[in-house]
Amino acid sequence: MNKYPGLAFSRTNRYLVVVWPALALLLAAALWIATVVRANAEHQRAEGQARKDASAYAEAYEQYITRSVGQMDQITMQLKFSWEHGRDAGLIDELRRDGMFTDSAFRMVAVVDRSGIVRASTRPLLIGEDLASAPYFIQHRNHISTALRVGAAPPRFGEGGELVLFTRRLDTSEDEFDGIVLMAVDARYFTSFISPATLGAGGVVALAGLEGRLRVEQRSDGSAYLDGGAAVLPLRGGLWASERGVRKVEGEYGFADGQARVLGWRHSSVYPLVALVGLSHATALATAEVYWRESRDRAIVAGIGLLLLGVLGAVMARRSLQREREKQEVQRAYRTATESGNDGFYMAAAVRARDGSILDFRIVDCNERGAFFYGMTREQLVGSSLAQIDTGLFGEELMSTYRKAMEAGFYEDDRRMPLDNRLNISWGHRRLVRVGNGLAVTLQDISERKAHEDQLERMANEDVLTGLATRHAFLGAMPERLAQARANEEGLALLFIDLDEFKVVNDTHGHAVGDQLLKSAAQRLLSLLRPQDSVARFGGDEFLVLLQPVEGERQAASVAARIVEAFGVPFLIGDDLHAVGSSIGISMFPRDGQDAETLVRHSDIAMYAGKNEGKGQYRFFDPALSNTLNTRARLKQHMLEAIERDQFTLYYQPRVDARSGELLSMEALIRWRHPELGLVSPGDFIPLAESTGLIVRIGEVVIDKACAQLAAWREAGVALVPVSINVSPKQFQRGGVQRQLSRALNRWRVPANLIEVEITESAMMGDHDDILAELAALRALGVKLHVDDFGTGYSSLSQLQRLKMDVLKVDRAFTMELGNSKEGKVFFQAIVSMAHALGMSVVAEGVETEEQLAILRKLDCNEVQGYYIARPVPAGEMLEMMRRRYLLAQGPLAAEGVSF
Repeated sequence: MNKYPGLAFSRTNRYLVVVWPALALLLAAALWIATVVRANAEHQRAEGQARKDASAYAEAYEQYITRSVGQMDQITMQLKFSWEHGRDAGLIDELRRDGMFTDSAFRMVAVVDRSGIVRASTRPLLIGEDLASAPYFIQHRNHISTALRVGAAPPRFGEGGELVLFTRRLDTSEDEFDGIVLMAVDARYFTSFISPATLGAGGVVALAGLEGRLRVEQRSDGSAYLDGGAAVLPLRGGLWASERGVRKVEGEYGFADGQARVLGWRHSSVYPLVALVGLSHATALATAEVYWRESRDRAIVAGIGLLLLGVLGAVMARRSLQREREKQEVQRAYRTATESGNDGFYMAAAVRARDGSILDFRIVDCNERGAFFYGMTREQLVGSSLAQIDTGLFGEELMSTYRKAMEAGFYEDDRRMPLDNRLNISWGHRRLVRVGNGLAVTLQDISERKAHEDQLERMANEDVLTGLATRHAFLGAMPERLAQARANEEGLALLFIDLDEFKVVNDTHGHAVGDQLLKSAAQRLLSLLRPQDSVARFGGDEFLVLLQPVEGERQAASVAARIVEAFGVPFLIGDDLHAVGSSIGISMFPRDGQDAETLVRHSDIAMYAGKNEGKGQYRFFDPALSNTLNTRARLKQHMLEAIERDQFTLYYQPRVDARSGELLSMEALIRWRHPELGLVSPGDFIPLAESTGLIVRIGEVVIDKACAQLAAWREAGVALVPVSINVSPKQFQRGGVQRQLSRALNRWRVPANLIEVEITESAMMGDHDDILAELAALRALGVKLHVDDFGTGYSSLSQLQRLKMDVLKVDRAFTMELGNSKEGKVFFQAIVSMAHALGMSVVAEGVETEEQLAILRKLDCNEVQGYYIARPVPAGEMLEMMRRRYLLAQGPLAAEGVSF
């Protein structure tokens, strides 16, 4: 028992007066050091994160650029192919009507001939301009390569924004230079991939050419620059000479605006382009700077508090209750510091065996955020051993990581957390620092960032609309699939599927219905296949299916037949049923090709062959199909040459008054005199012209030649009669006939009443508003309108009344029945009565006998046309008939053959 308790107490107080301030200073210094260390770590983490983000964004941007430029590559290839096989000045307009170049990003598409003159363009004012001195034109002319060239568009193409220019060489059939195709695309199309919010303030996304021809840049504020100007991207291309990388760029050789940025880049694996993403270094470290200021302020406050507590402890040493309150205050300050952040914080003490080896770790402290990650409260987690937490979640992995951190003093990684409903975190960034006999552990939730990275990867490989694999992803996986098939000696079947009549649904019901139809088609297709089969959306309404393995044609045919049958069932979209059907081409590996490109091309050929023979069927690839396509291509080329070399000519067949025989009009009929093939029958080339679209250009030739001939006859001094011109259904439905007629009439100064237009019934089927508008435009021009080949189509009485046609030409099939049956005469009488009731004149086609003429006179038919009156004749012979005027007085001509 102490005899001098007061003395002992004073000694204790003197001791505490020295210890408390010293301890307070040490704690304040430790807190400051910990704050600085953690702030530095946060700074390094933020800088490292900026590098990872710049690298990830650059990689995703490179994939976007490769896909986007790949689309331009395909479009220019299609334009090149179509031009080289058609050289149709209306090709670009035709492609635009078919849905190409409608995106606002396409500012200008043009075709330039070998002399540098623009022959076709989406910008009419550019047609006829001379581009022979342009660097890109000279480059293609002097180099035989047909590779896509990417560069900046010249100022003349820059109306409405900065443009990127894509050009490709055109070749003749002998691989000689034949001009170029060029396409100017809005530069923002290639730089708007990453949103300004993602780039952050001061961010830059750019596309540069490895060959120095191009540099496109867009900043986070939305401003875009092309090839210099106010651009901030460094001019030193050597900064991104390596295929991929990331670095901090600053100083006088850095960005033009003086900002330091973390620059990430990736070279395109396909094109000589590099995708660059620059993240502002200051913006990336802004959070770390805020963290440092807040931590510093908290450390200063806590340090001052510790010093005050030390002073108070020295002064109030005799009061134990006060010491307890000071202790609680320190604990509250510590808890405030750890609970203020979003990261989980843990203090884990090592539990050692007698030999010093680590048996376990015990959680001696944590914040509520850290406990929340594990689905627990702080009270539940503190005191628990690692083995208890680890049970059923991590196995030995977590314990092994903690031991490594104790040995090395530091450990850091990104970690996918186990799939367990007890955890409230899916991805975490761990940082373990050894502190004495334990570890200070921070766990940051990076689940959102990882989900964003996963989303970027899905965007590159998954079709947004249907959820199927993209064309890029499918073709990228094909080499591995083919190698596997070779190794296992298995067969493969590639099915190229095209939806029949999809364009009709899309045009008539809108793109929203079309998109829903594509989604439903994708789901129906997946339901018909095995799990190991691969499906991709190839583009538009086309799909690819890879059957692996497949045991010969029989199994592939069974799957294809199942798909055709399933797609024959209409799709229910909203409240409407839509019937589309499918056409399928099949190529077999290894028989029909050894690589993906060949297999796809052959299945595509097979599909189109089947579609031409009748939709809603499947067909296997046959090498003979290529020969057929080549034959059609050659005939199409001959037709193009015939247009260019003026090989088409017109014959004329007169139309006379049924009673008097007076020449009232004539029909212009086209003939093709080929220098080698001779006289080519219209039955051989008109169907091909219809299917390829050349009928539009041929129709223009007929209109111009007919007007030119009328002008020539007028110069000869003969009394003119009208000439009727046949307009094909495709030519009429595409519109523009009125413009072509107006241009030709003005060119040859021919009155409009000397031209009549013959339109078949089938041409008038479709959108009545469009038909009425086109007919009204022709009628306003002053030309008469004929219904040609009446009786072979689907015209109704109400339709004829609504269309207000002038002349009804009855098909020769009904004329031939006159005199053969009573029904034929009655039917013809009904047609005449109907036409007269509607105010229309009636022309009987194919009159070949005197008996037919006599019956037609009794039936009150207005005019007749046929071999009984005259065959189709050249313009010179027609001139003689025009001078005679009355043709029936010349007696019947021999009736034989068929007119076209």
